[in-house]
Amino acid sequence: MNGTASGGGYEIALACEHLMLIDDRSSTVSLPELPLLGVLPGTGGLTRVVDKRHVRRDLADYFSTRSEGIGGKKAVQWRLVDEVVPRPKWLQAVAARALELAERSGRPTDATGISLSPLEKQREDDRISYEHVTAVLDREAGTVEITVAGPTADAPTDVAGVRAQGADFWTLAVTREVDDLILDLRTNELSAGTWILKTRGESDKVLAYDRLLLANRDDWLVNEILHYLKRTLKRLDVTSRSLLALIDPGSCFAGSLLELALAADRSYQLFGVFEDIDPDAEPAALHLTEMNFGVLPMGNGLSRVQTRFYGDEPALEAARGEMDKPLRADAAAELGLVTFAPDDIDWDDEVRIAVEERGSFSPDALTGLEANYRFTGPETLETKIFGRLTAWQNWIFVRPNASGEYGALRKFGTGQRAEFDRKRV
Repeated sequence: MNGTASGGGYEIALACEHLMLIDDRSSTVSLPELPLLGVLPGTGGLTRVVDKRHVRRDLADYFSTRSEGIGGKKAVQWRLVDEVVPRPKWLQAVAARALELAERSGRPTDATGISLSPLEKQREDDRISYEHVTAVLDREAGTVEITVAGPTADAPTDVAGVRAQGADFWTLAVTREVDDLILDLRTNELSAGTWILKTRGESDKVLAYDRLLLANRDDWLVNEILHYLKRTLKRLDVTSRSLLALIDPGSCFAGSLLELALAADRSYQLFGVFEDIDPDAEPAALHLTEMNFGVLPMGNGLSRVQTRFYGDEPALEAARGEMDKPLRADAAAELGLVTFAPDDIDWDDEVRIAVEERGSFSPDALTGLEANYRFTGPETLETKIFGRLTAWQNWIFVRPNASGEYGALRKFGTGQRAEFDRKRV
């Protein structure tokens, strides 16, 4: 930080591992939102100050009410930054620290990266299409039906094959597409409040790709792919949309793709087949694998299966005992891996009612409901910032004391003082 880092600028710094501040008697760090704007640091600043930086709470309280901020040695003593450097030594100190941190990396120095080519994406009025992912929008109903396709080709036999395929390697390719779709929908389709998750493909092929990744987790590229998949699933967890998973014949909710169903607020698995459509189809089955038991944790530090059965160790162990087996609707329902398992007679009505009911509720209330239920278990830095509190912290921004006619956000910069309703509600 070469100069003052205030508000959002300091929040960006707080997201980093090592904070350096120039020591020139004027540069400071500050979170002035409360005294100046009547709101809070909107992306987790308060949480990172005490939970990540371990700033003492009374000092943090003082710091967050002092709009001019704190710099120099006091900023280091209070743990607001890691070091301050005099201006004449600034460039050399930054370069030295960068080299020191780089030497701690486990990445090989002789590896060659892969090129992430632009996604093949088509966006039409009611449809978003990629190579492996398709989203169909029904704006009148407020829904998006998202279908993720499993791999059509066999998995490579080794890591060399992963590197050779590069951005076309299925797990990486599908993760990039799901990530892009989540961001697109969250930004551009605000009224599409219910996402319906489906998969299509062969479970055996999905599992083969998973086995390749699990067997080579020490490889730098595989490690990056797994972390990217983990982050993308976390992004789904913290999306303020209702998530429903539909598991029917032709689905491939297995291993890494099963995480989509486990992330959903509710899941429906068809018992049997659609007799009028394809009576000879293979009934839908789920596949639990090692991938579902800690490789792709949520923000609470638990796997989605652990979160599902939090506080119920026998249920968790029962699920673990069924790893690597195809679980049809009756077995999945008995284990508690799905919410409901209707047959083909009731399927359409149960799904329709669930979707229509969801669309009739307050979207704000649903966000609070979902954020609470998705993050069972221990509160962590991540769940505080991206889970429960996100649903409520930003509520402050739309209250009259902040954005009303006489609120602090409206009056800031006008020379007039804000007028606050003093009732604590």
